[in-house]
Order: sequence, then structure tokens, then C-alpha cells
Amino acid sequence: MKVSYNKLWKSLIDRDMKKMDLLEAVEMSPNTLAKLGRNEDVSMDVLRRICEYLRCDVGDIMEMVPEKSED
Repeated sequence: MKVSYNKLWKSLIDRDMKKMDLLEAVEMSPNTLAKLGRNEDVSMDVLRRICEYLRCDVGDIMEMVPEKSED
């Protein structure tokens, strides 16, 4: 399974926010923002801070998607 943060990006669009606004609001590093952009794993602490700021649940900003098999 892979992680996808597409829900997070849609939420930012709906709130008329930029990625840099989120970076500053939750005090995350640019490297962490880059990881989110590449759908890589980030710490639960970062996800918690994002959810607190956006007043949402973790399922509202990310989802697990099956990896495509190469059969």
C-alpha cells in the first residue's frame, strides 16, 4: 500500500491556501513538505499538526492506495 495526500491538496484548494501557507502554519520543514508532495511517509506528529490546524481527521487529508502489481 502507498500513501496519497491528494485529499490534503484538495482541502488546501478549497480553503484558498497555498502549500507555503500550510508549511508556515504547522511549522514543518521544507523537506517534509516535499515528502508530502511526493506521497512519501511523514511522521505522525506532522499529520497531527496538520489535522489540528485544518480541524479535520487524518482520513480527511490522506488515504492508503494499493500499489499496482506488475503481473
